[in-house]
Amino acid sequence: MITVTDIEAAASRLRGVVLPTPCLPAPRLSALTGANIWVKYENLQAVGSFKERGAVNRLFALTPAERAAGVCAMSAGNHAQAVAYHANRMGIRAVIVMPERTPSVKVAATEAHGAQVVLAGETLLESAAECETLAARDGLVLIHPYDDPLVMAGQGTIGLEMLADAPDLDTIVVPIGGGGLISGIAIACHAANPNIDIIGVEAALFPSAHAAIHGTGAACGGSTLAEGIAVKCVGSHTLPVIAEHVSHIALVGEPSLERAVNAFITLQKTMAEGAGAAGLAAVLDDPDRFAGRNVGLVLCGGNIDPRLLASIMVRELARERRIVTLAARYVDEPGLLSKLTAAIASEGGNILEVVHNRLSLNHLARETGIRLTIETRDDAHTERVMDAVRRTGLDATLTEQVDGRF
Repeated sequence: MITVTDIEAAASRLRGVVLPTPCLPAPRLSALTGANIWVKYENLQAVGSFKERGAVNRLFALTPAERAAGVCAMSAGNHAQAVAYHANRMGIRAVIVMPERTPSVKVAATEAHGAQVVLAGETLLESAAECETLAARDGLVLIHPYDDPLVMAGQGTIGLEMLADAPDLDTIVVPIGGGGLISGIAIACHAANPNIDIIGVEAALFPSAHAAIHGTGAACGGSTLAEGIAVKCVGSHTLPVIAEHVSHIALVGEPSLERAVNAFITLQKTMAEGAGAAGLAAVLDDPDRFAGRNVGLVLCGGNIDPRLLASIMVRELARERRIVTLAARYVDEPGLLSKLTAAIASEGGNILEVVHNRLSLNHLARETGIRLTIETRDDAHTERVMDAVRRTGLDATLTEQVDGRF
């Protein structure tokens, strides 16, 4: 097991190479959750995630012969870019093995940092096997994304920085993928204050650490927003640290992850990928556990597809009934649509889209179907708009159902 001395040594190596990111109070998130929230902004790193810390610490440990031979890594995202970026900066050849279905934008980003990308395998596990084969064949040094003491020590520097900026933290919430991040942070923080509560977070679709700690089977799989922590097996080095230092592992669902990503962008004006928002999702899911406590959240990465982020933001507006869809069908007579839109306008509803369909077989030949997408200020405003529609005598319903609310 690594010690705080290893983490302090890593901090010395990283100085001037990796950004010491700020850990700042977040009043609006505190108001949202009922906890005193501080955020560690690892999304500000050069490649947008904490992965640089472990990668750099491991690269600095290479012997001259190993540097000359080069390194390899398997990753579908942040670890790939971290290794590629810093290996290129240090003049070290890097080969990154990525699953065949890795989005081209991630492949291009990794190649832009000077790495050779090899697409192999349907899953990251199959990519790992190919990476090990390449390492053995070409004499490359494998830079593991989490199950390596030097990588763990590098990630642990986050804990040192958090306590330097916010010494009164009593709880730190950390996403768990393979466990390298939470292991390093836990060892660093407990060396300074054994009473700090370290809480881990996993996507409910990938509860690998939770299952390993509790001795249950882990049914891992599915499409999760938190793909950065979608790991089926925690590391052999990290699991004992998690067992000793982590008091609780929260499992968060996809709606909670979406809500947390949205809260970071709308309230904190900062980008969080699904894994980066997992800590906030855990606090939102279980506010009683964190109420009144000084809670540090590790925003471990901000590499989210802009289109996905836009979709999440619109979905949250729908959950809050700030974007709703009104549907109706009427006898096709002049002035009906005008009457309907005037009622909506009378209460300040903003019409985003109008679909006027006379050809659908779902209504009679002399009828027309109308769907209006409307923007409102909040749930109460939506009700006032619908009341105005009903007062016209026109029958209309809200058709979009979100979380069973309507």
